[in-house]
Amino acid sequence: MAGNSRRRGAVRKEGTKKGQVVGSGGNRRKGLEGKGPTPKGENRPGHPKQKQAQKRAAQEEQRKRAQKKAADSPEIIAGRNPVVESLRTDVPATALYVALNIDADDRVKEAVQLAADRGISILEVPRDELDRKTGGAVHQGLGLQVPPFQYAHPDDLVAAARDSGEPPLIIALDGVTDPRNLGAVIRSAAAFGAHGVLLPQRRSAGMTAVAWRTSAGTAAKLPVAVATNLTRQLQAWASEGMMIAGLDADATLDVDGLDIATDPLVIVVGSEGRGLSRLVRENCDVTVSIPMSPEVESLNASVAAAVLMAEVARRRRAAGRV
Repeated sequence: MAGNSRRRGAVRKEGTKKGQVVGSGGNRRKGLEGKGPTPKGENRPGHPKQKQAQKRAAQEEQRKRAQKKAADSPEIIAGRNPVVESLRTDVPATALYVALNIDADDRVKEAVQLAADRGISILEVPRDELDRKTGGAVHQGLGLQVPPFQYAHPDDLVAAARDSGEPPLIIALDGVTDPRNLGAVIRSAAAFGAHGVLLPQRRSAGMTAVAWRTSAGTAAKLPVAVATNLTRQLQAWASEGMMIAGLDADATLDVDGLDIATDPLVIVVGSEGRGLSRLVRENCDVTVSIPMSPEVESLNASVAAAVLMAEVARRRRAAGRV
C-alpha cells in the first residue's frame, strides 16, 4: 500500500524495540583466535612421542642410579695373573678371595703371601660365591677386592703442580671410554711428569678394576679428578694462563712444532673413535698431531698420548724446567 511506511517484508515483533546491544565480553573474539600452535608430541598427554620420552627419561634415571651404585661399590679384579700383578704394584685392596679347594700353583701362593705381607684380609669362599662376586668372569679361583676410587677436585691438580715448583702439566681425556686406555694414560702421565689426569663426568671410563690394573698402581700416586663440564674447566684453566693443546689427527701443527711444551700446559686426548669433540677443539689454543708412516692409519689414544707426553718431558728437560 502506498500509504504504509513499513518496509515490505520486514516483521517487527510486538512488544520489542531496538535498543543497546549486549556484548559477548570478548569471548567471541577469543573463540576466533584459536588455541595457538599445536604442542610438540612430547608435551601432549597420551601421544606416542610423550610415552617414548618418558621411557627414555626412566632409562636415563636407571642408568644414573646404576652408575652411582657402581661408583660407591668395591670392584673385584679377577684372575690369577691380574691379581698377582695388582698386588705386586700396590694397587689398593681390601680383601683377597680364594676359592675353596683351589689348585694352589706359584701364582696363588705368591698372591696369598703378598696379601698377608700388606695386611689384606684373605677370605676362602665357595667357587659359586666367587662367580657371583666377579660377575661370572674367569677368576681361576682368585679375586682381589679394590675399594671405590677417591677422585680429586680439578683444583687439586693445579695445586699439585704448584707444590712441585714446575710448570703445570695436566692430561685431560675427552670421551675416552675404554678403561684400559684410561689406565695406560694414567701410567704414562705418571712416567712423564704430569701432575694429574682430568676426566669428564659423562661419557668417560672411570677408575674401574680394569683401569686400576692397567695403570699398574700409579693411580694411587697420581691425582685423578672429575670435571662436571670439561669445556668449562678448560676455559677456567685458560683464564688462569694455561695453554690448551688438543691431540688431533687433523691438527694445526705436529709435535715437532709444539713450542708451548715448556709453558703451563693441558694436553687433551680425544676418544678412541671420534677424537676431540667440537666444543673442546674450539677451546684449544693449538691442536697437535704425531707424524707417522703413511702405511699406519692412526695410533691408539693412550699410545698417542704417551708419545706427546714424552716429547713434552724431553723439551722440559732440555729447557731445565724439570
